[in-house]
Amino acid sequence: MSPTPATCRDTTFAGLPAWELTLPQGDRAVVAQQGAQVLSWVSGGRERLYLSPRSTLDGRAAIRGGIPVCFPQFNQRGPLPKHGFARNLAWAFDAADFTEDSALLNLALGDSATTRQWWSQVFEARVRVLLTPSALRVGLEVRNTDAQPLAFTGALHTYLAVDDVAQARLFGLGGQAEWDAVTDQRRRADPELRFVGEFDRVYAAAHGPLELQDGPHGLEIEQDFDWAETVVWNPGAHKCVALPDMPTDGWRRMLCVEAAQVFEPIELAPGEQWVGSQCLRVV
Repeated sequence: MSPTPATCRDTTFAGLPAWELTLPQGDRAVVAQQGAQVLSWVSGGRERLYLSPRSTLDGRAAIRGGIPVCFPQFNQRGPLPKHGFARNLAWAFDAADFTEDSALLNLALGDSATTRQWWSQVFEARVRVLLTPSALRVGLEVRNTDAQPLAFTGALHTYLAVDDVAQARLFGLGGQAEWDAVTDQRRRADPELRFVGEFDRVYAAAHGPLELQDGPHGLEIEQDFDWAETVVWNPGAHKCVALPDMPTDGWRRMLCVEAAQVFEPIELAPGEQWVGSQCLRVV
């Protein structure tokens, strides 16, 4: 008898069209059509991503949590809507592939009358979600199909679930250039990051994986070198109260560790392609 393969099936998540990837050993991930956004990743019987219970799941507003794809602009650093438009649009199914212990889902987004309301660029983008035992890899691919150069910034805005952010520790960024967006100070990062109050910092990407320790739980976070920066963010108690799509204590249960391109845009000549990914691994 042949082993049971991984699966991918159409589903809904709080009424949103989505796909569910499952592995025979029990790991699973849910990816929304809106934004090609991973909403859930369960590994070892534990939810590893944070999704706000107050997030607006109506297909129109941005979804607070999971892994939003910020493209083609990071935050408000440009003329486009905050974090770009890709996270608010419906992505199309492109392909899926399975083995005994892996499930791969590809979703695609191209320029359209809707995107040209904000951005005149002709482009093709794909999100690749690969689920393997104890690991999740999310990649963003961008191809310039225009006759003119393409420039963009962005991020995989990953919300990680933690039991208590005040007890969490992040290792692996020690010595990297750090910009604290709260105080507008620049320095070198400490070997161990801890989280008290609002935390919003941009780091030069590390040369190896990071490790998040959350009590007895450990998670390895690795991004490839195509992303120049890593963003670490938690709103803290004061700012969290001002976020209508977060519970007042939601800041305690999450930490964003993002593969990002913040300061310098990625530039593609006509016909060129860029690929950037982030891998999460239970340790």
